[in-house]
Parts: sequence; structure tokens; C-alpha cells
Amino acid sequence: MWLKWFPWRYIVKRVAKAHGFLDPITLQARLHRFTQPSEVAEPIELLRAGAVLHARGLINSRVIQHNLDWVWPYWIERQFDPVDVAFVPRAFSITHINLTHRNWTAIGLPDYPELPIVDPRGLLTPILDQWSLDTWLLTGNERQLLPSRAIDSVQSADLVNTLAIITDTRVDGMRLQNRAEVILEDSLPVCRMTLTASSDEPGWLIIALRPYNPEGISFVHEVSLSEDRCEWTIDRKHHVKFDTPATKHHVSDYKNGDVFIHLQDLDDQTSGICDVGMVTAAALFELNDNKTCNISATIPLVKPHSLPTTRKKNIPISWPLSLSGHCQLQLPDNDIQFLYDMALRSLVTHSPEDVYPGPYTYKRFWFRDAAFIINALLCAGLIERAERALDRFAPRQSASGYFHSQEGEWDSNGEALWIMQRFCQFTNSIPKADWQQAITRAGHWIIKKRLPAHGNEPHAGLLPAGFSAEHLGPNDYYYWDDFWSIEGLHAASRLCDSMENHIDRDRFNEEAQQFMQAVDSSLAMAAERIGRQAMPASPYRRLDAGAIGSIAAGYPLQLFANNDPRLLDSVAFLMDNCLVDSAFFQDMIHSGLNAYLTLHIAQVLLRAGDARCFDLINAVARLASPTGQWPEAIHPHTLGGCMGDGHHVWAAAEWIVMIRNCFVREEGAHLILGSGIHQQWLQSGEALSLGPAPTIFGPISITLQYREEQIEICWHAEWFGEPPEIDILLPGWQAIRVTAGESSAILNQRAAA
Repeated sequence: MWLKWFPWRYIVKRVAKAHGFLDPITLQARLHRFTQPSEVAEPIELLRAGAVLHARGLINSRVIQHNLDWVWPYWIERQFDPVDVAFVPRAFSITHINLTHRNWTAIGLPDYPELPIVDPRGLLTPILDQWSLDTWLLTGNERQLLPSRAIDSVQSADLVNTLAIITDTRVDGMRLQNRAEVILEDSLPVCRMTLTASSDEPGWLIIALRPYNPEGISFVHEVSLSEDRCEWTIDRKHHVKFDTPATKHHVSDYKNGDVFIHLQDLDDQTSGICDVGMVTAAALFELNDNKTCNISATIPLVKPHSLPTTRKKNIPISWPLSLSGHCQLQLPDNDIQFLYDMALRSLVTHSPEDVYPGPYTYKRFWFRDAAFIINALLCAGLIERAERALDRFAPRQSASGYFHSQEGEWDSNGEALWIMQRFCQFTNSIPKADWQQAITRAGHWIIKKRLPAHGNEPHAGLLPAGFSAEHLGPNDYYYWDDFWSIEGLHAASRLCDSMENHIDRDRFNEEAQQFMQAVDSSLAMAAERIGRQAMPASPYRRLDAGAIGSIAAGYPLQLFANNDPRLLDSVAFLMDNCLVDSAFFQDMIHSGLNAYLTLHIAQVLLRAGDARCFDLINAVARLASPTGQWPEAIHPHTLGGCMGDGHHVWAAAEWIVMIRNCFVREEGAHLILGSGIHQQWLQSGEALSLGPAPTIFGPISITLQYREEQIEICWHAEWFGEPPEIDILLPGWQAIRVTAGESSAILNQRAAA
């Protein structure tokens, strides 16, 4: 107890002033004046993650700029190049972090949590947050092929019964192809890198051990080469196995510089130690008489005793089995098709048990990201995988009923309840026994968390100020939180009805209506204050990019009708003020183009029958990497990642749902077919199809084909009950409503211009 009364604040202030530093207590108090009073100033989880990021950035600042003769990753080679558009001045930057090319692609196997990553030039980081392997070519005349410095490098993905990333680099008569994938060896996952090299003159293929990864420095203190010259042991715990003995081998430490400098040394070193943690090593393999070389290296990813529980249950791990029964897309647009197929694999690799929004920076759990990702799993027909992730929700609930992933985020309960209801709707089932108590407790938590509804303050009856989604801004009374909580109460009411818990059903429904009334009143005051109906991020904010959160009322929640003027005016503001090259630019925190937020706007436009949704969909497709990924935020000039994980699974999830909704979507009690079918897709004359696509009315498979100035649309469904009302709203064609029980229709009348 004495710690509670110890004068820590006085001592900290006194010590800081004595050493000439700013008083941190006063500084913190001043920072808090820029936010609304809140229970939580900032989630400790984000502070911890930020501290780790900038701790590495501080190390980067001490190492990189003083050693620019090293071979660095692609992002450093560009960001530190003064003639490159990616150049970032660093004079007053205490930390140096990747702000221009946060791009990487995860590789893995279904139901294994290990997710090696590959950067845009083939740099392989096989183990989370550890060292990397780079590959080079060197000829006898000292010509070099260094992928991180090369201009001509092409990446692609092989999705045929595997998930492999291929990096093909060519420089001045030399070619190096690097294929990275995760496979099973003796029933254990290993990362395999297969290299194919060719040159117009003899030389060396080099596998280089690098003490860094796409975030920056990652220490390596020791490396040794086995007696047979076929295996590295790194820091006495990790191993890299070559299928061919190294012909030459060199090691260097920080004092002697990068091993790249020593590739021509005559002496051979088989081991090295560096107290600083900057060991570099190079295994050289001779290009044969044909001036070609084929080498593979494997890195074990787990030990036998550390297999995840899913593996112990013998769940199939082959890609065909893991995707069995999924919602398949057939389109003549190869780019859209590839992005859909790759997004499916992103969902699978990032849902071994929990779901992760990324393989590296975001390899952790948040209810917000999980809700969107699980929704995509449901839309993709990966029902069992979605169920497995949902089973892990209840154990994370606190005794108070709070679905806790980060303190100060009041949207999580609504998101958890919404996605639980979506699962029950898509499977025509009642909540599992293990979920039922969690559902009712979550609903009561929302009720208790609301502020008193009496009074004339704009935040009366809303949720308290909180941190919410980090891209909305500092602590405030966010409408995003309120909309999710209102829909959460509606979901809890419907779930309780299916559980025959009529008392909580009625209570949650009544509370949802009262909550919505409070929000309507607050929005009316905001509209009067700002002079238009668009919804700001909170009752006290001006219209800014944070308003993106308020359109959750339209997508995905459908709390507002598709033509609600508040919703449409919000989108109008965002379209007029926050788009860069038809993609949403989030000024706050992210400071980049956001694929998934762009698609949120596109979804609202799709519901409204606004053809501008196609501009946004196409913009997101253009922003994808060659391997079919989007970083969380994208630099508007380099088009590389500038914030968050370089492989953002929430973005992949939104792509799946966007394409599915273009073919089939729910609108209240109606099923809408074809409202996002682009005319160019039909002009090829090839059939378009999607299915089986789960819906809340039952799974449906749809085929469309353009013939002789008319469009035939056919569907096959397995309805849970009576067939729903079906509207066919194909852009450019007259809308028709289909008689219940029909399974096809012909569109032969163009819509009026």
C-alpha cells in the first residue's frame, strides 16, 4: 500500500528538471487537453507496440546511416537514396523506421501459425521478427546482381496447390529467380527457398545471412557452418540447411563491415561472433560450366513438441482440402480474379485458430479486425474456420461482460455480437451453448457503459469518450462506437430470441431503440453546428477524414437505409475532400491510402446504386502489390506501405466481401443480385459465376452471361425457409423483381440514361 502514497510524481518532476528535461507529468497533462476526458488515455497495447517499433527505429538510426556501404533491404535502399521519390530526410528524426515500403507477403500452410514473409525483392524473413536471408549473384569480373538495388525485378504468386512467392531479378546478363514457400518435411513445416541462377559468365550464387528484416535491425550474434558445409546454426537455436555444400564461406562482424565487402577474400571462415549483434555471413555456390546453378535452402519453423492444437487433431492442411467447398469466383478480368483467389489464401493462412490481421506487425488479436475477417470467412464459405475463431471469443470476455482486446475501445462488444449473429444467420442455427452466456453479458455491458441520456450535451446517452479505432483520432465520443453498440444490442436481441430468452430479448431491443434516439438527437445537433447533414467522427469534431468511421451505419451495419441523407452526405464529403486518385486518404495516424476504408465507401455507394463504386473498386485493385496484397496504408507516391502491417488481412477480407456483394448481397429482407457487376465483365461474352455463396437466406450459386443484347442470369439456392424477395439490379439494365421460387431471369431492356 505504501507504493500508492509514495510521491512518484514529485520525484519524477524534480529529477527531470534537475537534468534539464521537460517535465513528463506536465507534458502528459497538456497532451490530454487535446482529447475528451476518458477512462483510458491510450491503450497500453498500442503504447507497447509503439515502443517496440521505435526502439528498433532508434537502433536503426545508430546503425544504418553510418554504414550505407552495406547491402540493405529494399526499403532502406530507396528511403535513404536522395534521388529517390521515397527519400525521407532524417536530421531531426530520433528513430528511422520504414515509412515508404512497408510491403511484404506472408507464406504459410493452412492451420499452422508460422508465417514467413517475403519483401518486394525476395528478402526472406522465415521466423517472426528475426533475421533474414538475401540472395545475390557475383561474376568473376565483379559484376553484381543485388535484388534490393535492382530496377528490373518482378514478383508473382504460384497458387496451384501451394502458396509460393517468386521473385525474378535480371541485371546485365544475369538472372536470379527466388521461390519461397512453406512445405512439410517429416510432418513438420519448413520454409523452403529455391534458387535458380544464370549468368553470361562464370560466377557465384550467394545466400547471405542478414541481421535485419523489413522493419530494420534484428540482431544476430553468432553463426557457424557445419563440417559438411550444408547447414548454418544461427545463435545456437535456428538452422538453415543447404542441399549442396557451400563452395566458399565468409563471415564478418560489425567492426569489419558487411560480409558483402569480403566476398573476394581468399581466406574462408566457418564461424563468427559479434558482440554488437551484427554478424553477416555468405555461403557461395559456384555457377557451373553452363553458367547456371540451382540451390535450395530450408529453415525448420517449429519443433515437434510445439505443434498447435489444430495439428494434433489431424485437421487437413493441404490447400485443396482447406479450400474445399469455398465460394468460387469465375471472372474474365484476370486481375480481379487473382486478387480474390489470393485474398482467400490470406484468410486461410491468418486463421490457424485465432484470426490475425497481419503476419508480422499485426500478428495479434483484435475483436475489430476479427469481426471483419470472420465475416469474410463466412462470405467465402469457410464456415468451420469462422466457427473455430468465434469459439475463442468467450474466453476473452471479462467478468463484467467486456470483450477485451484493448482498453478504451468500446466498439468490441458490438462487433463480437454482430459477427456471432452473422454466423447464426449464415448457418441457420442458434448460438452454441458456450456462447450464450457471453452474448447476454455482452449486451448488458453495453447498456451499463452508456452515459446518462438526460441533459442537453451532444454526447448524452452515447458511449464514453474512448480511443476507439486508432485511425479516427484522439479520444472522443465516437459515433463508430455507438453504431456498433446499437447493432450489437439488436444482434443480442435476435440471438436471445432464438435462445427463447424473451426477457433479455425485449430489454436489448428497447435499449437499442433508445440508444438510436440518443444518436439521432446528437447527429441533429452536429448537423446544426456544421451546417450540413454529413456525420462527423464525433459530436464535437468538424468534418474531417475521421468521418469515415460514421459510415459504419451504412456499411456493414445497415442501420441506415441506403438513401439516408446523413449517410449519403457523409460519403459526399469524403469523396470531395478525402480521395487521392480515387482512393481514400486517411490524414490521421495512417497518413496513407487505405484499401479497406476505400472499400467501405464503395459498399455504401453500391447500396445506393451509385456507379462511382466501380472507380473505387478499380483504384483498390490498382493499389495491390504484384503478389495480391495491400499494406494497411499506402504511400501516395511510392505506392509502398507507409503504416501498419505490409500484408493487411482486413484489406483482403474487404476485397472478398466487396466482390461477393457485387454478385449477391442482403438488403433487409431482400436478396439483391448483380448490383455490382461491371459492364466490362459481361462484354467478353464469357460466363461470370460466384458460388456457393452463403447468405442469411441460404447458400446460392449465380451465373450471368451476355448474349445477343440480353443478359441471362441463373441461380441455384438452398433456402433455409421460404424463398426471399429477389431484386436484380444490374447496372445499366432495368431492375426487375423475381417471383418467389424462380431460378432464372432474362434482362433485355436497358435502363433509361
